[in-house]
Amino acid sequence: MIEIKNLYKDWEEFSLKDINLRIDKGEYFVLLGPTGAGKTLLLELIAGFYIPDRGEIYASNREITRLPPEKRNIVFIYQDYSLFPHLSVKQNVEFGLKVRRFKSIEKRSGEIMDLLQISHLGNRRPNTLSGGEQQKVAIARALVMNPTILLLDEPLSALDPIHRDAMMDELKRLNKTLGLTMLHVTHDRIEAIALADRMGVMMNGTLRQIGSPHHIFCEPVNEEVAAFVGIENIFGGKSRIEGGVARIDLGDIEIEAITKKEGDVRACIRPEEIVVSNKKIESSARNYLEGKVIKISERYPMMKLVVDAGREFIVLITKRSFSELNVTEGSRVYIAFKASSVHVL
Repeated sequence: MIEIKNLYKDWEEFSLKDINLRIDKGEYFVLLGPTGAGKTLLLELIAGFYIPDRGEIYASNREITRLPPEKRNIVFIYQDYSLFPHLSVKQNVEFGLKVRRFKSIEKRSGEIMDLLQISHLGNRRPNTLSGGEQQKVAIARALVMNPTILLLDEPLSALDPIHRDAMMDELKRLNKTLGLTMLHVTHDRIEAIALADRMGVMMNGTLRQIGSPHHIFCEPVNEEVAAFVGIENIFGGKSRIEGGVARIDLGDIEIEAITKKEGDVRACIRPEEIVVSNKKIESSARNYLEGKVIKISERYPMMKLVVDAGREFIVLITKRSFSELNVTEGSRVYIAFKASSVHVL
């Protein structure tokens, strides 16, 4: 496990502020945030590359705040893999074992290379490998040291989509097979959803929200987080409670939501939660509006529609649904979404 308490670190032009985080043993935790949020710097503090100005770091129930990196039993994998180009795959994997004079080097490296399914690459040099193969070698070199915690800094950013999907499956398999505690940094929302048991959103050196992927993506704590996790429909309005349901006046239109908040609010609706049809919809959804398609664009593998229904709603639908819908810019359509799909800030 990892526990961070009241962590602060100031650099010349950036600082991490009041970081509090607990990651359970064996958990796959993803730290999501934009470039420059401080994600990698937090990993480097946990790894021991920097010492915090204030606060404490615990790993496996012992304080490691000021321990040198080699005494933390934590391994850090950078996004560029950092393999030794002059060494073979097998020599790369064995390097740390030889430095620390481990016994049974051949046996240990063989087990890990078998686990990662790279034994057949043993005599190859890194520059002859694909990106996915290099990533597996970097992971093998880390795992051979039998760490309790694995820190991954944007590990999939250099991979093409096919190898990226395969590596995500591989990382989850290793997490479950070995029971490793894994902290994975990314700016990619799809990657975060696919991998995380829990996740945190980091912005400008602070942790803004921690929770399950569903909690963060559907119930963001503020508008900044909402926008970052892809909630493109964010409207200001006034809420009043009537009959146990909130009616939110957005100006030209009114929508309903499940909330107890009243007064000035922000209504957030994920674009994939909105149903669109070219004829009247028979639905239990409490929000039902008519509008005009004003823009159509592709967002592979989805299609993005902007529908003016008094306010401009962004809608994401599958290509098949779009084909069946048979609409163009200027078409009249109906949109519907549940009151429970409206998250109110």
